[in-house]
Amino acid sequence: MIFDPPLVPATLIRRYKRFLFDAVLEDGRAITGFCPNTGSMRGLTEPGSRIWLSQHNAPNRKYAHAFELIEADRTIVGVNTALPNRLAEEAILAGLVPALAGFAVMKRERRYGRNSRIDILLEDPTKGSVYVEVKNVHFTRTPGLAEFPDSVTTRGAKHLDEMGDLVEAGLRAAMLFIIQRADCTHLKICGDLDPGYARAFSRAIGRGVEAYALACTLTPSKIAPERLIRIDEAGVGGL
Repeated sequence: MIFDPPLVPATLIRRYKRFLFDAVLEDGRAITGFCPNTGSMRGLTEPGSRIWLSQHNAPNRKYAHAFELIEADRTIVGVNTALPNRLAEEAILAGLVPALAGFAVMKRERRYGRNSRIDILLEDPTKGSVYVEVKNVHFTRTPGLAEFPDSVTTRGAKHLDEMGDLVEAGLRAAMLFIIQRADCTHLKICGDLDPGYARAFSRAIGRGVEAYALACTLTPSKIAPERLIRIDEAGVGGL
């Protein structure tokens, strides 16, 4: 995924009220922009950090700039939670997740379960169907280890239970964690921050839900899905 038009570099002043941030552009202008991430963004809001912003000139937008990337832990990290679905689609079409490759049809945002929507539905006359739930990951506390979630997500736990229901009904269901940073070699479910999600993940895996984690490379000009990394099920805490 290439950023077009190119991103605008800036220095972060603060991120606040979940949706807003203040920054200073390279020309010295102070701006307020939109933060497309409602999560805690743990470790990714340090004042003075180098960041990159997309710029939007649509007249109906309140803020012209949106927070896309930040330099943290000596790497570039993507913070926009609207991008992982697009990155997941690119990765599946490129065959980077072999278990999800080669399906004839890819559909987006399809209803299933108890008033839920699946991010991607793969269909094929011979392979059948796979319901794919995509999650954004950018949290780390230990070098090389990505963790999800970084805060409590009861909605995420609900989706895991519904995906388990799909498998028990004879269908396939898969979690696809998109890691918007290149410095991680494995993923752990973060049971100390959300024991409920950790329990739901363990139940889902036990019921036959598949799980894959895909690391990306990031530069100020693009984000590229790159490689599968292992999921450390032994590291699931809070069970």
